[in-house]
Amino acid sequence: MSLKEAATTVRENAHAPYSGFKVGAAIRAASGAVYVGCNVENVAYPEGTCAEAGAIAAMVAAGETSVIEAYVVAGSPTPVTPCGGCRQKLAEFATSDMRVTMATLTGIEQVMTMGDLLPGVFNADHMST
Repeated sequence: MSLKEAATTVRENAHAPYSGFKVGAAIRAASGAVYVGCNVENVAYPEGTCAEAGAIAAMVAAGETSVIEAYVVAGSPTPVTPCGGCRQKLAEFATSDMRVTMATLTGIEQVMTMGDLLPGVFNADHMST
């Protein structure tokens, strides 16, 4: 299954009763395995989970730590980028040249690199003393 198919399929499982805005994400790990996630809203809005975060959690739970490609799809008129928090989460497991494809349900796609999405990323190098 392609990342596009995986993200589009899992999007249907999103729990979005408050916003109605369903998002699906699929990531490919270095092993080639595909992990998926969908947004899960909570009535206490800050307690929800983004689709990208869910896919990353599934990957880490499976014992993997490297994302080589990501695909995010939403029911919007134009492609939606990952939120700031998810950009940082993706950057934790990706290189700056990793491709992130953002798409709509109608097939409009926009491709950016992780470095383009999050220039000046905060990373482990900043933790050195």
